Amino acid sequence: MTEPISPFKGKTGLQRIMNAAGYSWAGLGAAFKHEDAFRQEVFLLALLVPLAVYLGDSGIERALMIAALLGVLIVELLNSAVEAAVDRVSLERHPLIKRAKDMGSAAVMLSLANVVMVWSLVLIG
Repeated sequence: MTEPISPFKGKTGLQRIMNAAGYSWAGLGAAFKHEDAFRQEVFLLALLVPLAVYLGDSGIERALMIAALLGVLIVELLNSAVEAAVDRVSLERHPLIKRAKDMGSAAVMLSLANVVMVWSLVLIG
């Protein structure tokens, strides 16, 4: 028995890459438009990336500090995606919905704690 084929699949090569890039930009735009936390974290990134470049003594230090900041955005995007999918399924209060949203929030909190830890270790030396 063959699996059903998604109508959204099938592009290959350069066309697939161009489609994927478009979907990625659309996702970033949607997050920026609809997610306050994402906008705040982008603002934080815009402030701290130049500071990381200035304060880092080596390329590795700068890369670690910037990677930690980008990690926050990545986790926030995943958290927002989970929340949007869950809200699409149901807006009712349910323990499993709360658990999913709380876990996403915890992931964002840990990524922010990671920024503090990485920056502290790099700057303290």
